[in-house]
Amino acid sequence: MAAAVTASVSLPSSKSSCLPHRSSLASSSSSFFISTDRISFKKVPLHCRDVVSTGSRVVSIRAQVTTEAPAKVEKESKKMEEGVVVNKFKPKNPYIGRCLLNTKITGDDAPGETWHMVFSTEGEVPYREGQSIGVIADGVDKNGKPHKLRLYSIASSALGDFGDSKTVSLCVKRLVYTNEKGELVKGVCSNFLCDLKPGAEVMITGPVGKEMLMPKDPNATIIMLATGTGIAPFRSFLWKMFFEKHEDYKFNGLAWLFLGVPTSSSLLYKEEFEKMEEKNPENFRLDFAVSREQTNEKGEKMYIQTRMAQYAEELWELLKKDNTYVYMCGLKGMEKGIDDIMTSLAAKEGIDWLDYKRSLKKAEQWNVEVY
Repeated sequence: MAAAVTASVSLPSSKSSCLPHRSSLASSSSSFFISTDRISFKKVPLHCRDVVSTGSRVVSIRAQVTTEAPAKVEKESKKMEEGVVVNKFKPKNPYIGRCLLNTKITGDDAPGETWHMVFSTEGEVPYREGQSIGVIADGVDKNGKPHKLRLYSIASSALGDFGDSKTVSLCVKRLVYTNEKGELVKGVCSNFLCDLKPGAEVMITGPVGKEMLMPKDPNATIIMLATGTGIAPFRSFLWKMFFEKHEDYKFNGLAWLFLGVPTSSSLLYKEEFEKMEEKNPENFRLDFAVSREQTNEKGEKMYIQTRMAQYAEELWELLKKDNTYVYMCGLKGMEKGIDDIMTSLAAKEGIDWLDYKRSLKKAEQWNVEVY
């Protein structure tokens, strides 16, 4: 095994345990010969005799280097993984649920429609907060084959919107756009779902996903960053934290939600979140970023990273704690904006932000799901 050389990064002591530390031994050792006129090194096998020569007398000393790797320690996840079911239903054998409720939750003047829908599962599709399900739209594609499944983040807690563990909810934006040829294109699955009527059947697969599961620590700080329908997994987190009572779980930490949308008529679940904030002022913080209606003090549009920049110092202090978790779900590009904020703050303390973020990911404290 070749000798490993590692570089260290100066980090706060509270986080240093998250960084990788590796050590290894050289593939050979050196026996050295001492004489009155020179010192020389000679390569010899690992298991050898070091020979020390002083004048005419040769002394043989047995030396042994141990190269056994240390016992591998199983990493214990910080997330709620116990009991997670994955891929119980596959595309060839999906669960057939029924639409119980389908409601448009954006205003008429919003740029695009978003719908909240509830499907019956009769408890046959068990899931955890942060997982996703697949949906297969009815009909066939242009080649006459069944449509491929489309994954959607679950928008309800494990108990479901009705609290009986027999439903699953989604938050879906209707996809309609004009392509380069000037043709109107409609997303197959999103339009299928947004047009569903109560009583209609729907083919469900999964559940899938572990990356976005909630942390185990009920005293954690959970920073949630969402754009548009990326709010879905956070609604499931927040319902469990603030709208439900559990014998084995009570959230005592801080949940801080940043939601970015283009217009105020696009704010999803606004009343629910404001009710949570009203009832739990010490445990829940809520910040909206409405890009087409709000600006910062510099006159810049209020994107999610613009809003976060107003709390940059406070967020950086939180990110130095071992029980702070960041969850990001929504449009690509959001993470880069956050990197720009944190890079300069970390640099003030001699820390490379990208290295530090990698340590957070390794510790399951930085979770990203973008599209």
